[in-house]
Amino acid sequence: MSWSPLVAFGVTLLVAPALPGVATRTRSFLTGRRGPPVLQLYYEIAKLLRKRAVYSATTTWVFRAGPIVGLAAAVLSACLLPLDGRGALAGFPGDFVLFAGLLALGRFGLILAALDTGSSFEGMGASREAMVGAFAEAGLFLSFTALVMATGQPALTGMLGAPLAAGWSASLPALVMIGVSLFVLLLAEASRVPVDDPATHLELTMIHEVAVLDQSGPDLALVLYGSALRFTLLAALTALVLAPRGALAAPAALVALPMGLLVIAAVVGVVEATMARLRLNRVPQLLVATSALAAFAMILVLARS
Repeated sequence: MSWSPLVAFGVTLLVAPALPGVATRTRSFLTGRRGPPVLQLYYEIAKLLRKRAVYSATTTWVFRAGPIVGLAAAVLSACLLPLDGRGALAGFPGDFVLFAGLLALGRFGLILAALDTGSSFEGMGASREAMVGAFAEAGLFLSFTALVMATGQPALTGMLGAPLAAGWSASLPALVMIGVSLFVLLLAEASRVPVDDPATHLELTMIHEVAVLDQSGPDLALVLYGSALRFTLLAALTALVLAPRGALAAPAALVALPMGLLVIAAVVGVVEATMARLRLNRVPQLLVATSALAAFAMILVLARS
């Protein structure tokens, strides 16, 4: 195996906590506020790892396993993506199904942990997480299907690697639609505006934050890092579609990886600075529109062929 996928995997794990900071810093700059430093999440994770977790008497091993399952699923998902645009640590035909399944498994673990607390408040957050995930997964599968049709490759390494770079110009409109669809899914999966607001503390509008309200200490550190890694993976997925790197040499592709992630994170910050959070009943409509956009991309690919 080439060293490039391994280095890209390590770079992704290293820079993951910085991307939410870049998005928040961009939002703060555009709205005239100072905002927290870009590396704030690193400090928070380091502080939480030095503390001790506190568990309610009503919780079981399910609550303790939730953060571990969430982080492990995100790390395994990273192994399937060709983060350098050339190859992945692991892959096989149809691995995009496993990729989507691992993301769903991580969310499922956190939902079970929230329900295990016995709190109706966290149960509300868990049900909202499940709703967002159910609508987001449809758009993700439609986007992957369109990529398979555009490249003729059933594996992530093929559909996001050199075959995509070779046929990118011929399928430009469809791939732009797929990229926009994946970007909106990033906002949903990472609990960002307009789907959710990670900075909110209003009880009636919280989604992800309320689902992890009882997490503390190292468990909360795992949740925060896992969420940042999910953000990073979907940002990488969007960047790989909109700016394929399969034709680049390994050093250039590795340099382009963090640059692409930082650009996507900055765009997330721009969106958060220019849009308000949607009402909860509007979120399914946004995600259905995202799925429809991916479906239109499939139609364009079929028309081209």
